[in-house]
Amino acid sequence: MASENIVDRRGEVIIPDPPLARFLFASTKMAWVWLIVRVFLGWQWLESGWGKISGGTWASGEALKGFWTNAVQVPEQGRPPIAYGWYRDFIQFMLDNGWYTWFANVVMWGETLIGIALIVGALTGIAAFFGATMNWNFIMAGSASTNGFLLVLAFLIVLAWKNAGWFGLDRWLLPLLGTPWYRPEDPPPTQSQRVGSD
Repeated sequence: MASENIVDRRGEVIIPDPPLARFLFASTKMAWVWLIVRVFLGWQWLESGWGKISGGTWASGEALKGFWTNAVQVPEQGRPPIAYGWYRDFIQFMLDNGWYTWFANVVMWGETLIGIALIVGALTGIAAFFGATMNWNFIMAGSASTNGFLLVLAFLIVLAWKNAGWFGLDRWLLPLLGTPWYRPEDPPPTQSQRVGSD
């Protein structure tokens, strides 16, 4: 079965996306779906972060200290909250060095800023990536809750970064900032630059 490859000016073969992937992750026709997913996910982060800010006690780090303390404890029977020893050692290191005093602010403001960025559609893919990183860390620390579901949504938004912020600030931010691989002197490949291969 013959397939068509696209070769750019540097001679690199560009592997085209399948039509379904192009439709889901690059077409503005799907932007309204990603808008719903993005705002839902952003609201979850904003609500969590704002709850910590307005609660008044999170910034002290005591709540995070309690969470980390419970996470590193190994019960005599059953499984510990943290399944991987290296991650337990990492949390114990942060606990022993009192990192909860400043890391609580990172969590609190990180959740809030991720939520705002996702809701307004500003640097959507980057915000979703950092949200996914936080979800992964919460899961690794033994707090499943809704983190698995939110992690999947964040991964999907990372994949859809080109069109997820179309109905948001990314519609203007991305062209203004430019994307790392787009240069005006490299126009899209023409028909003569396409080569067939088996």
